[in-house]
Amino acid sequence: MKTDFEIAHEASLEPIERVGDKVGIPTDQLELYGKYMAKVPYTLIDEEKVKQSNLILVTSITPTIAGNGKTTMSIGLALGLNKIGKNAIVALREPSLGPCFGMKGGAAGGGYAQVLPMEKINLHLTGDFHAITSANNVISALLDNYLYQRQEEGLAMKEILWKRVLDVNDRSLRYIVTGLGGYSNGVTSESGFDITPASEIMAILCLAKDEADLRRRIDNILLGITADGRALKVSDLGIGGSINAILHDAIHPNLVQTTENTPAFIHGGPFANIAHGCNSIMATKMAMTFGDYVVTEAGFGADLGAEKFFDIKCRQAGLSPKLTVMVVTTLALKMHGGVDCEQIKEPNMEGLMAGFANMDKHIHNMQQFGQTVVICLNRFDTDSDGEIQLIRKHCERLSVGFAVNNAFKEGGKGAEEFAQLVVTTIEENPSKALNYCYSEGDCVEDKITKIAKQIYGAKNVIFKSAAKRKIRRIRELNIANFPVCIAKTQYSFSQDPKAYGMPRDFDISIRDLVINTGSEMIVAIAGEIMRMPGLPKSPQAERIDVVDGVIVGLS
Repeated sequence: MKTDFEIAHEASLEPIERVGDKVGIPTDQLELYGKYMAKVPYTLIDEEKVKQSNLILVTSITPTIAGNGKTTMSIGLALGLNKIGKNAIVALREPSLGPCFGMKGGAAGGGYAQVLPMEKINLHLTGDFHAITSANNVISALLDNYLYQRQEEGLAMKEILWKRVLDVNDRSLRYIVTGLGGYSNGVTSESGFDITPASEIMAILCLAKDEADLRRRIDNILLGITADGRALKVSDLGIGGSINAILHDAIHPNLVQTTENTPAFIHGGPFANIAHGCNSIMATKMAMTFGDYVVTEAGFGADLGAEKFFDIKCRQAGLSPKLTVMVVTTLALKMHGGVDCEQIKEPNMEGLMAGFANMDKHIHNMQQFGQTVVICLNRFDTDSDGEIQLIRKHCERLSVGFAVNNAFKEGGKGAEEFAQLVVTTIEENPSKALNYCYSEGDCVEDKITKIAKQIYGAKNVIFKSAAKRKIRRIRELNIANFPVCIAKTQYSFSQDPKAYGMPRDFDISIRDLVINTGSEMIVAIAGEIMRMPGLPKSPQAERIDVVDGVIVGLS
């Protein structure tokens, strides 16, 4: 089979105006970024049409280093739906440069189920990530200047909560000291960097309903606590307008296309392990305005991305999926069943069956939210017919739909069977109204505990001293009604990334809380998870190059 790179470069792209015209997007409303990308103004969102569209969430079992291919399956489902005559659009997150140059390379799908132009999507797209990074760091600079200029007035900070961000994996920037070298260089203080997908600005962009809401949220960002106990916000600095200006273009969803010229909206890119893991509300609603079926994904496994999709994004946006698709692979199931990573490509029925515990827990969790679940097998060449049949029969015993998605090798044609299952399930047994994991009125401790126990299966939740201090502050600020976003390893239900399968009798420790009054959520830091990733011994950057004017190494 051809490589992802070869497939992407052999695909026949259509002018983006034609791609949009297929689903009724007015050509004169597009802001073009070359021939194949465009911004679509969020003002085209029609809430009545949103209510009529069929939203489909794609999530997965707990991911492994072997990967599950959730993005590829999401794109493939949209291709399959169009193949069987449905008007389908896919809505995805933007890739981050951190993973692209770090662990995994590009994140634009694979095989014959990709979004294009692949290199532009993986690198800069229309500049949204740069705008978010700049907006975040302009706030940092203006905050430092505000404190520097008011030293003689007696302004001092008890705690600065705002951090800088960079869309690069750089462990050396996790903890830093700024303002060294003399009085004229500013106020000396401890600080640090998060990666851009973890920025509160990223979350704000993804959760804002329009530009006025964006501005309101920016003004409400909590920057720190003054020495006299006062909350210092962006509004106190009077800079909300300038930050809004930086994001003025980034707020609009990006329109691109798939390998089969299906419209695709790509906008926003928070990670699900350290942030809320969903593309923007505006992009999802834009897709639902113009598509009868909209396929969207939430990052990593269902314990992270899907839970946050329901409890945070859907709660704030008033959305409710008609169906949840769970992606599985034989490789991941066997790894969760205790099979060594070096042997997961070999047939192993016992290991496969042992891995069902992980899948079953995720299915149960989604059903607790009121979701109808279907299983999508991302087929690999090493999968045996016997293994596939074993998974199918297990799903039948659970009364859960099952189909193989061959979109990676065959494009939309390879996803027709699965697409038909999705349509039939939505028509005959759509999901019920969402049943959230917790209520807004629950206290922060109860919200975190309910997620940890009900979704992860934890025995106890331990709140460290820093987290307890933040809980007291949350009460003082009267924001306990905010949803919680737990930052946790993606590789396990527990906080131990090596505890595969279905771990039991484990504790979840919350070492700190991040108060996001702009995005209106509380981020709980579990275990040793870092909001600034590091690079591996051999990063993907070593394999990225420009050869004869063409970028290689991103797929």
